[in-house]
Formats: sequence, C-alpha cells, structure tokens
Amino acid sequence: MPKKNTRPALDAEQLLSLAPQLRDLLKGVHQVELKNFSMEIGNLELFIPTSGFASPANPVHSAGLYIPEKPSELIRESYAPASFEFPGRIREVTLGATRSGGGTRGKSITIGGAQAPAYSDRIHLPVHPPAISLDVFDMNISLPKVLRENVSEVMEDPAEWARMNVKKYGADVVTIHLMSTDPLFRDASPRSAAKTVEEVLQAVDVPVIVGGCGDPKKDAEVFLEVAEMAAGERLLLNSVTLDMVESKTLDRVATAARDHGHLLLAFTGLDLNNAKELNRRLYEYIPPEQIVMDLTTVALGYGLEYSFTIHERARYAALMGDPELAHPVISAATNAWAAREAWMKMPPMYGPRELRGPVWETINALTLLLAGTDLFMMMHPAAVLTLRDVIHRLGTPGTGHAEQIAGWAGVRL
Repeated sequence: MPKKNTRPALDAEQLLSLAPQLRDLLKGVHQVELKNFSMEIGNLELFIPTSGFASPANPVHSAGLYIPEKPSELIRESYAPASFEFPGRIREVTLGATRSGGGTRGKSITIGGAQAPAYSDRIHLPVHPPAISLDVFDMNISLPKVLRENVSEVMEDPAEWARMNVKKYGADVVTIHLMSTDPLFRDASPRSAAKTVEEVLQAVDVPVIVGGCGDPKKDAEVFLEVAEMAAGERLLLNSVTLDMVESKTLDRVATAARDHGHLLLAFTGLDLNNAKELNRRLYEYIPPEQIVMDLTTVALGYGLEYSFTIHERARYAALMGDPELAHPVISAATNAWAAREAWMKMPPMYGPRELRGPVWETINALTLLLAGTDLFMMMHPAAVLTLRDVIHRLGTPGTGHAEQIAGWAGVRL
C-alpha cells in the first residue's frame, strides 16, 4: 500500500519566497512539465478588440461591437474605358461583285477587318458590322411550323423565296442550299443546280452564298458548274472540307474559285488545328482574301459553350498574329432548329414552341456575336430583327441610358 503524502502545502508567502530560486534553476530551460497541478482563478476578464472607438460618428454597441451606419447612397466610382492594341488583324473579305467589279450585284458586303475582340472597348468598334444571310432551299423540305408559316407561299420557287428574304426581311445576303443534288435525295445534276443559282442571282441584287449537299464528290461537281456559270459574281461556295483532300477534289474546286473570282468557305468541326491545315492547303490555290472560315456552331447545351470557346480562341490567336486564323468567320445560327426542343411540343413549363425556336436561334446568334462572328446564316424573321437591333446598339455609342442602367439590381422582369 503506497505511503500517504503528509507534507503540508506551501502558502502564498512561502511560494513567492521560492520564486528567485526557481528562476535560477529554470535558466536555459525551454519547457516545463507540471504534474498534479491546479490553479484557482477569481475574476476572469475577456477583452474583444473593436475596429474603431466610440464616438457619435462611430457608435459602439454596449457589448463592444461596431455597428456600421446604413448607407444612404451608392458609392460613386469613375470609369475610364480601357483600350488594347493587338499586333494582328482579321482580313477583309468582300462578298458579291457590282458591275464595276465584274459582277451584276447591286451592292457588295465586306466582312472582317477586326483589330480587337468583339465589342471589347468603345474605341475599336467593328470596322464592318456583322452581316446576316437568310436561307433558301431548292426543294420542298420539312420545316417546323413556326418557320414554314413565314415562307410557305414561296417554298416551291427558290428565286421568289430569295426575293422575299431581301424585300420583306431585309437580308444582307441570301444562301441557296442545293439540297436536291444530294445522291440520297433527288441526285439533281450540276447543270440543274447551276440553273437554280442563276435564277436566284436574277431575282436579287445582294451577294449570294451557294450551299452544297454535304457529299464531297457531288459538291465538287456542282461547285465547278456553278463557278463557271456565275463567273465574276464573287459567290461564297459553301463549303470545302478536308474530306475533299481525301477525295482529291479540293484542288479542282479551289482552282475554279480562283479562275472565276469566287470565295471559299472553309468548314471544319470545332478543331483549330484542322482549320489551320485546311487554310494552308487553300493558300496553294487562292489568295487568303478569298477565304471565310466556318468553325461549326453547335446549338445545344454544352456544345454551344464549346463553340463559343473555339470561336473566341481563333479570334484571339488571329489578333495575336496567327495568319492562318486571321479570316472572317461565319456561323449557322439556324443549327438551333436541329434541336428537337426548339420546335417539338413540350410541357407548358418550357414555354410555347412558337417562341421557343426563335428564342433559341436568337441566343445562338447573340452568343457567337460576342465571340466575333462576322456573318450569320439565319431563318426566323424575329431572330433576325433581334440580332440586327443588338448589333446596332453595340456598335453605336451613346444608345444606352445611364438612369436605366443604374437601377439594374432592383429591376423587375
């Protein structure tokens, strides 16, 4: 059994008298471990530091907490627009040739020329505002009702369809899609396709884009025929691809475009390396000023975000001095209609389909507008009107109203 400790406890005076001895013993000691130690504390005071001191201008709560004054107005901040100079510049490309240029167009459209990212500052506004092309098809195809109701009376006549797009809807450019040439549809001949293009050229005096069916070999045959028929008109042939390299037709189409004074739309699928490779191959045949790029517009969900990223990367690379990407860019905002959600019947929470499709096309166009797109292919008149209005507002200084902008945080929609 352990022996009980009977040593009396030291009182306060005795403990204090030992302090000098303890101090000498603990010299050079960095750590002390106490066993069976206890301490009695009387009053404990806790101090919380505050960020200020009490005054009429800086009140302090009874518990010592600072209470800021309620702001009576917004903090006024000055704004100076920033401007950046880039070493590169987007090439200018002119669609359509007037009589003085060897064609028959009443006017031509020039795109490109950007020296800075789209609408990044008020000093480097677009040299040429983005242009809008409206689609025409050379055969009766299946269209959503909300699109068909605007063109139903002219769908059997491509020339009249093109004329209505210009006269009624104000198209800057007309795109004629030669769907009938597809071997899986009517397999119409190149001569027949050229005749359709000729009729469209006679119906309108704006520049014309000629779209193929997507079959590399058949498109090459059609483009050769059309290029010769419309020599000097500066058509935009839509499109040439790397697939034409494999089918050994790219050189023929590019040579025909050069010899007959037309432009080429270089189409690649969201891959800048492929875009650069295709452009390098085209440089062997035609001047860079006859090339427009289509990097692809994906209209659904994450695809649209990726499309924006690719377009923006291409534009920044070009402005930083990459000559192989310094070309104007086209965007098919009409790809929005490929998504079923744009036109199919859905629960009321998704909104009426009469609005869903046009809104979807508009969002596609506005998204790529901010990435620097120079030419849009569109279909619905409401989407065209909205995009044109936004282009005007962004490109015209002084159209905003400061009193409206200041209250954006509390606006009710």
